[in-house]
Amino acid sequence: MAKVFPGRFSAEMDGSFVVFIIGMRVNRLMAFHKWIPVAKAMGPMVKELYQNPDIGFISTEFSWNWRGVTLIQYWKTYEQLEKYARGGIHLEAWKKFNKSVGTDGTVGIFHETYKIQPGQYECIYGNMPAFGLAKAGKHVPAVGRMETSRRRMGGDNNPAVPTPKNPT
Repeated sequence: MAKVFPGRFSAEMDGSFVVFIIGMRVNRLMAFHKWIPVAKAMGPMVKELYQNPDIGFISTEFSWNWRGVTLIQYWKTYEQLEKYARGGIHLEAWKKFNKSVGTDGTVGIFHETYKIQPGQYECIYGNMPAFGLAKAGKHVPAVGRMETSRRRMGGDNNPAVPTPKNPT
């Protein structure tokens, strides 16, 4: 079991990075022969990524739901992510998916890619193991400039609060 860090923590990353969200959704539950191979293809890809740090992959988190799985991945650059997608185990899995499932609707797949610049993200973790960005980057106490969302995003802690106008 992962060590829980009591208290409030945040994360810091050096420079820009990429967040890549990828997953699958089972649309026809009884089509086992279609979705099981898609689900099983994810493990070897993740193993390949962790075994080859020079690829540019940093870390991933899995999230299961009753219809499928979502992975949140952190990458050093978009170019490295794209290069990986065009080769290795991923390319073979993609070819198999297109041959077996294609556009028949039995299995849905998705991904979203975000390029994140320094200072353009914020996060908080309370009583959690190192998770997500804190696992991919630096796990830091949420104190000082890391204490509030506004400060983590580079603002001050005392924004001007609009005063309601007197209705009379």
